[in-house]
Amino acid sequence: MVYVFLANGFEELEALAPIDILRRAGVEVVTVGVDSTEITASHKVVFNADTTVDKITLDDKLEMIVLPGGMPGTLNLENNDYVQAAIDYCVKNDKYVSAICAAPSILGHKGLLKGRKAVCFPGFEKDLEGAEIAEIGVAEDGKFITAKGAGVCIEFALKLVEKLVSAEKADEIKRGIQCQN
Repeated sequence: MVYVFLANGFEELEALAPIDILRRAGVEVVTVGVDSTEITASHKVVFNADTTVDKITLDDKLEMIVLPGGMPGTLNLENNDYVQAAIDYCVKNDKYVSAICAAPSILGHKGLLKGRKAVCFPGFEKDLEGAEIAEIGVAEDGKFITAKGAGVCIEFALKLVEKLVSAEKADEIKRGIQCQN
């Protein structure tokens, strides 16, 4: 199971691409609202999350969390104790933690990217404390997957499928949606 955390001000594409692509791959995805089930994204689109942070369970069924970027969505995620607990749980239990755009800064502030290859939206590199900043769209280092932003959200989502299902499934979905890169 994958939790995709949604906070007011999240970047729509950075959340919806992973939700859509992972579900196409047959992965159970649960959208989790930080403050409520009704979340307003950065471009004023209103979403209804499946549940809220206070109702989720951190257990062996959890395989990955996804942290979309956007502002002030990233700050709202970082300031939430439940989101912080989910990150800590994943790190402690060797689960995947993925973040895109500004959201890798959350991991950087926690010191989780020290010595790891990572990427983020340009201008947030200083927040990836101790990371080796990669010059690619999506970076994977151990159980951490980071991406630059909305322009690579499909590539990011396909990488998540590759890790949770298989490279073959990611390629099948890539062909099915006519992705050219």
